[in-house]
Amino acid sequence: MRILYTFAIHLYTQGIYIASSFNTKAKKWIKGRKKWRTELKEKIKDENYFWVHCASLGEFEQGRPLIEKLKKEHPHIPVLLSFFSPSGFEIRKNYVFADVVCYLPSDTPKNVKQFLDLVKPSAAFFIKYEFWFNYLNEIKERNIPCYLVSGVFRPNQHFFKFYGNWFKKHLTGFTFFFLQNEESCLLLKKIGFTNYLKTGDTRFDRCMENAAFAKEIASIKEFKENQFLVVAGSSWPSEEKIIAAYINKQQQGVKCIIAPHEIHEAHLKFIESLFTVPIVRYSKARKENIQNAQVLLIDNIGMLSSLYQYADMAIIGGAFHSRLHNSLEAAVFGIPILFGPNYHKNVEAKDLIERKAAFSFSTLFEFTECMEKFLNESSFTAESGNAAKSYMAENTGATDKILKILFH
Repeated sequence: MRILYTFAIHLYTQGIYIASSFNTKAKKWIKGRKKWRTELKEKIKDENYFWVHCASLGEFEQGRPLIEKLKKEHPHIPVLLSFFSPSGFEIRKNYVFADVVCYLPSDTPKNVKQFLDLVKPSAAFFIKYEFWFNYLNEIKERNIPCYLVSGVFRPNQHFFKFYGNWFKKHLTGFTFFFLQNEESCLLLKKIGFTNYLKTGDTRFDRCMENAAFAKEIASIKEFKENQFLVVAGSSWPSEEKIIAAYINKQQQGVKCIIAPHEIHEAHLKFIESLFTVPIVRYSKARKENIQNAQVLLIDNIGMLSSLYQYADMAIIGGAFHSRLHNSLEAAVFGIPILFGPNYHKNVEAKDLIERKAAFSFSTLFEFTECMEKFLNESSFTAESGNAAKSYMAENTGATDKILKILFH
């Protein structure tokens, strides 16, 4: 089975090589790993690294509270941060709390041995659901303590299928599982594991910290005035069309900020074309035009988490496609949340729905129903927002729980 798995890894890598001739992300993936041994040798200055691996930027945000608190409380411990995806590495390659930032070499036996020989980690941390079986096998062989942080398991994963013994065997490479929810605990228990604890999701800690230090943005105050403000975060065309159809009919009383997932020129122009009401880009906003605009289009990256502090309600993008984006960034400010129909793989989305802190919509009609209720029933809006805030408060503290176990 290992031969088949490794063969599949080689095929996957070759597929990325082929794609790199026409795909920018694939090209970065290949280029970043081309001289990984030489580059890593130059970067390595210590031994006994705490090695933290994240698939991409989203997983990094889960690992980040752990890294930063670790560095604060144990500054002598060197940290190596690895990424699978260019979208994580490119943005965080100069992350100040990591002593070394690099790409994770492909999961082949040769790469794995060479990587571990160079890094010599004293502990390994995989964030959320990173399961690289050659790495896990070699980590176990070398008796390196290994932890899954903010882990999530689902019944449809290979580990829990009738054919899952080979996959399940590799979970023994983990010394301990720090899990997000009770369902994950029960699934591991079902297949014979006892080395787990429900510690929660470290992203809650990160979002609470972000909210405490959210930047004030004077121009957003000027834009909002005293009107009901909707912030659409990480939006996709599916949400943008519905939002525009609603806002175009709403001549007064509601203003909207759209911070799209993609900010290339073609997409920005597409969004502008949807609206018949006044819309202005953030980069072109001035005192004389921002107050008259009904829609503010964010054409930069990095503002979103600070925008939610001004919102009366948030719309989170991605749930008309395969993945809902970060709803916790909005929930921390105690505002009700809307998102599309494909949210069921998202733990916090299901929790927020259950608490009536969030609501799902599939059509303009459903979206309008939700909006009218928020606009016309202030007590309902307040209750929904308070439910979001309570949920955040109840779920913070995962980072402290993990560090307490690691350094007991």
